Amino acid sequence: MGKAAAPCTGSGGLVSILSAVPCLSCKPQPAAERRMNETALGKSAASVGLASDTYKGWLFKWTNYLKGYQRRWFVLSNGLLSYYRTQAEMGHTCRGTINLSTAHIDTEDSCHIVLTNGGRTYHLKASSEVERQRWVTALELAKAKAIRMMHNQSDDSGDEEPTSHSDKSELHNTLKTLSSKLDDLSTCNDLIAKHGAALQRSLNELESLKPPAESGEKIKAVNERATLFRITSNAMINACRDFLELAETHSRKWQRALQYEREQRIRLEETIEQLAKQHNSLERACRGTTVLSVNTTGVPNTSKAECARPVKGEASDEDDETEYFDAMEDAPAFITVTADPTHRRPEGNFSGTAGGNPESWNLDDSHQARHNESAARTTQFRKRRRSQIPNKPNYSLNLWSIMKNCIGKELSKIPMPVNFNEPLSMLQRLTEDLEYHELLDKAAKCENSLEQLCYVAAFSVSSYSTTVYRTAKPFNPLLGETYELDRQEEHGFRSLCEQVSHHPPAAAHHVYSKRGWVLWQEITISSKFRGKYLSIMPLGVIHLQFPSNGNHYVWRKVTSTVHNIIVGKLWIDQSGEIEIVNHKTKDKCQLKFSPYSYFSRDVPRKVTGVVTDANNKAYYALSGTWDDKIECAKVVQSQRSSTSSENRQKTVYQTLLPKLLWKKYPLPENAENMYFFSALALTLNEPEERVAPTDSRLRPDQRLMEEGRWDEANMEKQRVEEKQRGVRRRRETEASLALEEGRDYKGEHQPMWFEKREDPITGEMVHKFKGGYWEAKDKQDWKACPHIF
Repeated sequence: MGKAAAPCTGSGGLVSILSAVPCLSCKPQPAAERRMNETALGKSAASVGLASDTYKGWLFKWTNYLKGYQRRWFVLSNGLLSYYRTQAEMGHTCRGTINLSTAHIDTEDSCHIVLTNGGRTYHLKASSEVERQRWVTALELAKAKAIRMMHNQSDDSGDEEPTSHSDKSELHNTLKTLSSKLDDLSTCNDLIAKHGAALQRSLNELESLKPPAESGEKIKAVNERATLFRITSNAMINACRDFLELAETHSRKWQRALQYEREQRIRLEETIEQLAKQHNSLERACRGTTVLSVNTTGVPNTSKAECARPVKGEASDEDDETEYFDAMEDAPAFITVTADPTHRRPEGNFSGTAGGNPESWNLDDSHQARHNESAARTTQFRKRRRSQIPNKPNYSLNLWSIMKNCIGKELSKIPMPVNFNEPLSMLQRLTEDLEYHELLDKAAKCENSLEQLCYVAAFSVSSYSTTVYRTAKPFNPLLGETYELDRQEEHGFRSLCEQVSHHPPAAAHHVYSKRGWVLWQEITISSKFRGKYLSIMPLGVIHLQFPSNGNHYVWRKVTSTVHNIIVGKLWIDQSGEIEIVNHKTKDKCQLKFSPYSYFSRDVPRKVTGVVTDANNKAYYALSGTWDDKIECAKVVQSQRSSTSSENRQKTVYQTLLPKLLWKKYPLPENAENMYFFSALALTLNEPEERVAPTDSRLRPDQRLMEEGRWDEANMEKQRVEEKQRGVRRRRETEASLALEEGRDYKGEHQPMWFEKREDPITGEMVHKFKGGYWEAKDKQDWKACPHIF
């Protein structure tokens, strides 16, 4: 039996009909096959646009940025497209359903399908172009059938106002269906003209024939062409009938709906304009109220978000879908009450610090003097380094315009423009955690481990102070990229970071200070894009060790959330808990970062914490905000209480007057035009001699962006990233070749200055500093460094 050729053209619901119609240049089909196709096509032509009852098959569905496309079992039935993880789930667990009657069907390329229905979107991918076309045909036919069924069941009087969302969707889908039917008509018209011309030629040839044998063969060809012409004509007639029925049914409603939409658009524009004016007026009023509060009462200025926060019971923009990350609901809530300095605790209620009573503790009033002295010393050294960078160009930033185009695609292969970056790499941002290194210098001088833990806790909070206005993302480091910060002469420490992995991205960091502490960490960033906000979750453990007493502290970072991704001004919040553990003494500090809420009366960006010993007895209470300061108060006594409203247990700590542990440095002048960089951040990308050729300061795209040459920076960024991809592809090819030949492949990337070891505390495999960098710098021996730029 002969094989039918593919159709010359076709679209929409007509593809299923025309797919079996051969071009006239094809050879005639055998009679049996022709009769079978004629019967099938006749049935299809009689019901053009109607889908079969059920269509099933495997498709790949986009899930998220971490998992990408996943294989799912899809079932198309009665105008509904449902999907399951496996065929076995069909009887009990449906993972999702989309109604095709109001859905928009789009095709991105040869294998991708996009289904949109209101706020729900399915990004699907077929295994081949042929399979994609089958699904598109089935979806279009099922959609047309669902629309007709919906029309038959509804009251079609045309007297109702099209105010509902379903009516608007119906209008949109009807127009799309009409456009598809018009394409069908055009296709059929072309085919009829083509078949008609061929039929005419055959008839002309028939008239000129004389030999009887040849005449019989030509007559057979004429009959076959006449059959094709009749089938195509039937298809066109049916398509015309559907087109006319739809036009007659919806002609009146179209005019009313279009007029209504015009009026609604005008009213919406007027409403948005009024809201914008009211928003500006409220901002000015809030700003004026804040300044008045500072001048009259001396209360520190609060953030704009705090001024605009409504009290409980007032209207708020907070919607019902607000999510808070990592905040443990069973965390011990507590209240601190300042005690009289002459108060003596009852016997047996509290165990003071070793060698002293509750009132005598080493975090004394001289701390502020030491803090001011350290700040002055730091400022003196900073005068030797640059204090400004070129102003940020006034380019509009719309992160959503980029993020929405990344849905369903491999992000690592999409060059993100520098418009959304700041001229620092992730390695430099990691080094920026050391801005308040003097807290660790003070901690190294503490003889009491609990007091030392207070300074360590303040240091862990201080690393977030630079993020409050820093909404731009840092550059993703290239594999093998490094960054050094040598401040041994000024501040006694040396820091080195290296990008040790690219998939997943991971950076190793090591800091040594001659003032008595060592810090190391390996951080991997995991992010989840949730439409209106972006969650950034640093994965990895931070280690801090004091060699003089052997105290070893370990903690993890909290979740950062970038809000207003789609619309509005970007702002960042920190939420979750940090548990700092001294693995030598088992002392702990539990810090809680409270997520921002319009309904909360607390200070925004609030941080609270308690320092306890191995027996879980509280010694110090910490409080403050992660963007301003942290204070520490000595706990005199504590007791458990319960609230009558929720009947939840709370701990009330009676404390002495709090002492200031950490205070944020003010931002430099003109910081708003310099990416809100701190004084330290302004110096991180300053050109420096004798650094490794892989240092972030030498990255060309980052340097061009800092200089304000963003167009050149974008081109250079694409070049270096494509160079990195080329190296990765070469390694993959070599690894595949080695696997085929049965030999071990030893060409994987190996970090230059770090090596993988087992962490004795966590049991995880992490990259630790193996040494050699500073010796190579002294000798200027960089021949082993890769050429990544």
